[in-house]
Amino acid sequence: MSHYFNLFVTLLLSGLLIGSECHAESHSISELEQQIENIDSKLGQLASYSLRSGVGAVGYRSQTHKSAHQSEWIQIELGETTPIDQIVLVPTIWRDTKTGLRADGFPKAFRIIAGITGDTEGAVIALYQESDKLLPRIAPLVMSIPETRASWLRLETIRLSPRIWNGDYVLQLSEIMVFSGEENVALHKAVETSSLKQALGEARDKRFLVDGFVPYLMDAADGKQSAGYMSGLGIHEHPSFSIDLGQVLPINRIHLHSADLSDTIPQAVLDGFGIPNKLLVEGANLADFSDAVRLFEYQKNSVYDTGPILTKRFSETSCRYVRLTATEAFIDQESHAQGSDRRIGFSEIEIFSRGQNVALDKAFESNFMSRNSERSLVTLSDGNNFYGSILPTRGWMSELAQRHALETQRPILVAALQQAYKQQKAQLRRMGWLAALLLVGIGFSILINSLISQRNIFKTRERIAANLHDELGANLHAIGMLGELAKDEVDATGTRQELAELIEIVDEIRSVSTKTSTAARYCTNILETPGLYENLIEEMTRTSKLMLADIEHDIAFEGEAILSHLKRRARIDLYLFYKECLTNIIRHSGATEVTTRLTATKKLIHLSVIDNGRGLGDFKELPISLKRRARLLGGQLSIKSNAAGGTTIELNYRLRRLRFGK
Repeated sequence: MSHYFNLFVTLLLSGLLIGSECHAESHSISELEQQIENIDSKLGQLASYSLRSGVGAVGYRSQTHKSAHQSEWIQIELGETTPIDQIVLVPTIWRDTKTGLRADGFPKAFRIIAGITGDTEGAVIALYQESDKLLPRIAPLVMSIPETRASWLRLETIRLSPRIWNGDYVLQLSEIMVFSGEENVALHKAVETSSLKQALGEARDKRFLVDGFVPYLMDAADGKQSAGYMSGLGIHEHPSFSIDLGQVLPINRIHLHSADLSDTIPQAVLDGFGIPNKLLVEGANLADFSDAVRLFEYQKNSVYDTGPILTKRFSETSCRYVRLTATEAFIDQESHAQGSDRRIGFSEIEIFSRGQNVALDKAFESNFMSRNSERSLVTLSDGNNFYGSILPTRGWMSELAQRHALETQRPILVAALQQAYKQQKAQLRRMGWLAALLLVGIGFSILINSLISQRNIFKTRERIAANLHDELGANLHAIGMLGELAKDEVDATGTRQELAELIEIVDEIRSVSTKTSTAARYCTNILETPGLYENLIEEMTRTSKLMLADIEHDIAFEGEAILSHLKRRARIDLYLFYKECLTNIIRHSGATEVTTRLTATKKLIHLSVIDNGRGLGDFKELPISLKRRARLLGGQLSIKSNAAGGTTIELNYRLRRLRFGK
């Protein structure tokens, strides 16, 4: 019983532990903690969402609809056929009083089609369904695509999203960028739309989709803070900066970063403070710019024409020197009354040759002396802005998109971790109850084992008593009989032959005495007695010959091979049962004939002992000694009187209850 209880407890504990391990494997706390730690580490290496303040272009907005299933489209003419590999959609950001900053009017489902001149249908190169859950977001959506040659690109909506303000469905975007390597080939290209919601003077227009202005400030994770350059008041009427690139290089793009004069919300000054109202950018191969060619001209017609970064692309031109001249200077309105109101300033000037900023760490020179300049010209090419390093536009957008993905994933992992903590706590409680159950089980098991031990001790004592009774009793009886024989021989007239027989009887007495002494010495653990009852057939034959010396007897065996493989305990118990049978016959039956048959088959061992004595008579109860011995054997005992006189003792027990071996 204790064994089965222990087995049950072991299986119960194993099942719970296996369940716990399986649960931990699918919701590993350490793995969740590591993933969150990795996300936090990656977030610390990515650009942040630093949003613009002040006034500027918002982007594009379509007409409003009452249903989300309205088709709106935007098509950008790239001009010449160009290989493209990435598309970026920058959302229009709305400040929601309830949920905070959100993308407003960003499509829930759409496709992007690209084609070349003459192909009016094109091919779908990107497709997003509502199940992709693009919203909510304030980050750009970056779509990397296999390199595709295209001269036009069209975005077609499948499902619109509602405006936060009134719930009408619209298509709104701040910017669309189309990259060929590091080049945004959509910059300042022609745009067509299916509809346009526009009022005079509004900051929403289709041209703002490709103006290069985004609602973010470039806030990189590393780099040194640099406030940029800003001249003093009263500078030259046509101030200019020039730079020597060190060698003739093919250039096609320039980024003018506005000077960061205010980091307050709202700004204390307008965007583009210090940037000329008109700017001429020239390239030359001679230091005196006598061979100068115009690269591009910039004109600020309204506040919507400026922003944190002015990005301009122009036809690739090979030159060594670049000059930026303010043909119409910026006027500082606060100082306008004093008459010395002209200023110029930039945070950084980047000049690109095949995607690389070749102006980095090159020295700029100016054509004016600014005695009260607030910042050094060195800051125009140090590679840093007010927040840190200046990033490539494509890399900047990718970092913001990656931040969105990680920040979307993080709360999911945090919720999973909290759930795992909760489940771990519940598991610990269950393990506590299990531990208490195990302690109770162990105590119960100890009690059961104690009872079983007491029972085994009782059985052992009973077996010792039986062994002493059967072995010593039979042997002492045999000694008594031999003594009687010896006495008869002494009383008779002795002849040489009779003396020899007397000596033989005395030797037999000595042998029985020795065996009795051995049995008494080892009866407490007769199973370990060396040399006793090794051969059941020989022992039974010898015992019957000894104990039935003056009684006619016959003994026979069947299945000797099976008998020889019985375990020692089985052999001993069977032998002692047989010996007890003979003892009872000698003491009580008065028999003159005894027949013994021992038969062994694969399934059953049958022992019968038959005598011609007085029989059972009035005794209906089985002899206690035989009942005890049969119980120790685990066999079935029957005793009956024979019709012709005498008694038959039969013992049956199945071999399934006896294991073979030594």
